Amino acid sequence: MDKFDAIVVGAGPAGCAAAYTMAREGLQVLVLERGKYPGAKNMWGGAFFGPVMEEIFPDFWKEAPVERSVSRHTISMLTEHESLSFDFRSDRAHKNHGFIVLRAKFDQWLAKKAEQAGAIIATSLEADDFLYEGGAVAGVKVGGESFPASVVILADGANSLLAAKAGLRKEFGPHDVKQGVKEVIQLPREVIEDRFQLQGDEGAALEFIGSCTRGLPGGGFVYTNKDSLSVGVVVQLAAVGEQKVKASDLLEDFKNHPLIQRYISKGKTVEYSAHLIPVTGVKILPTFAKDGILITGDAAGLVLGTGLILEGANFAMASGVAAAQTVIKAKKDEDFTTKALAHYEGLLKSRFVLKELNTFKRAPEFLENERIYNTYPELLCSVAMKMFENDGIPREGSFKTLMGSMKGKITIWQLMKDAWKAKESL
Repeated sequence: MDKFDAIVVGAGPAGCAAAYTMAREGLQVLVLERGKYPGAKNMWGGAFFGPVMEEIFPDFWKEAPVERSVSRHTISMLTEHESLSFDFRSDRAHKNHGFIVLRAKFDQWLAKKAEQAGAIIATSLEADDFLYEGGAVAGVKVGGESFPASVVILADGANSLLAAKAGLRKEFGPHDVKQGVKEVIQLPREVIEDRFQLQGDEGAALEFIGSCTRGLPGGGFVYTNKDSLSVGVVVQLAAVGEQKVKASDLLEDFKNHPLIQRYISKGKTVEYSAHLIPVTGVKILPTFAKDGILITGDAAGLVLGTGLILEGANFAMASGVAAAQTVIKAKKDEDFTTKALAHYEGLLKSRFVLKELNTFKRAPEFLENERIYNTYPELLCSVAMKMFENDGIPREGSFKTLMGSMKGKITIWQLMKDAWKAKESL
């Protein structure tokens, strides 16, 4: 082939969604994946929300390698010895509550779908530079070999080197990303279902803040797979550097917490991975398109982080589909200029991607408040302890108990200020 209609760099959710959508419309598509296979880097907390997946593959959960459907969401505040949880459960678990997946399996399934539609998936190949024609991107270089294309779609993750080369974005700073570290811990299926009170294919998504990150901005997570647990922490990269803490040490702290130990006891670690996640939303959004090139997914910083939600895969797929639809239109018009490809940003604005990022645009700044990770877990666990213990001394009312626990920890003014910022941000 002299020239591809499109080259996609990266075979993750964004890249595969883009490749499948274009190939299905008859475009000649090449996907370059630097890993040995799609999903080789299995760094994903586990919860995936599927509106875009269902749009592309109706009833996908009947065929895709889904581990479990989420029927239980838990948010917990941890101190060194206590925990206080908000536990939501539903016996009406369905597609909108999310699915738990393992990227190593899920990405391969997505890539196979793109191949079946006609795309070429080439693994163990890393695009390291661009081809240019008259100042416009006209393909990529892999080592000494050239691959011409009418347009290039970047879907190569937060560490995208090509994004900076193309002038689409600046390098993410340490305040713009969080470092995630994760282990997959193997346990028998019946043990998981007993410990998490699950039946059949029900799954649990558990998230934690507090002592699991030693008070640094971030949190921990546990997701139930069929016969394993995805266990990890996500922490702001800047805080890790400033405090000279290793994220791997935070993961060990998290695993050794009494509550988490009950979940993972006698389990065997079978995988370990680390990853950078862009989390500051609209602050780091790139130039979405230039002559002959578009940027999607994590590479474009399209990740929603609100403290209670850390969602990237659904945003990645939505941006991949939008990029593909833009290229399909550009192909019909034989126009791959910046003006023509600006249609892509218009699609992102009209859909949930940029709407939700703008709705929660203040969340990243709010989540740098250290009281969220130190003061409030200690305060709320202290109040709960006083409410539920009986040491023979007459109890005070709930308000007096709260005020007594606040003494020396936080003022009413600070509490009101934080509550207002939470209202404005979340």
